[in-house]
Amino acid sequence: MSQAFVKEAEGDRADDLPELPLSPHPNYVTPKGLAQLEARVLTLQQQLSTLDDNTLDATRRRALLARELRWLQARVASALPRSQQKYDRVDFGSRVELVDEEQRHHHYQIVGEDEADPEQGLVSWLSPLAVALRGAHTGDSVVWKRPLGDLVVEVLDIS
Repeated sequence: MSQAFVKEAEGDRADDLPELPLSPHPNYVTPKGLAQLEARVLTLQQQLSTLDDNTLDATRRRALLARELRWLQARVASALPRSQQKYDRVDFGSRVELVDEEQRHHHYQIVGEDEADPEQGLVSWLSPLAVALRGAHTGDSVVWKRPLGDLVVEVLDIS
């Protein structure tokens, strides 16, 4: 059957995939975050090398992996490794212990966008919490602007 009579679903062709968006912000990374990005690049390269059949499913999978690999390589190439330089104030890379108005304790580390995982206590340097904390010293109180409402937190420790 001629290809002219085969209808492909919209966006199913490998060349129809749009590129993954890159952040317009500087790509600050912790040393750990950079290592994670580089490990993901290697994993994707290995996955791509194992796809050797030419079925439609494998072609689509190869295109998705190649797109993600290009995105990761761009993130690695644009990475600006940073580690915390000062322990007297909150900055990129800082681990902070906070207490809120209800005496609940919170622990966070300020990391790069790609490393952020709030459930694990890793917050992006661009997050509202990190923005509120930047420059704070032990004992300072800051207002964390959240969708659920503002919360005042006190910095107990910076490490």
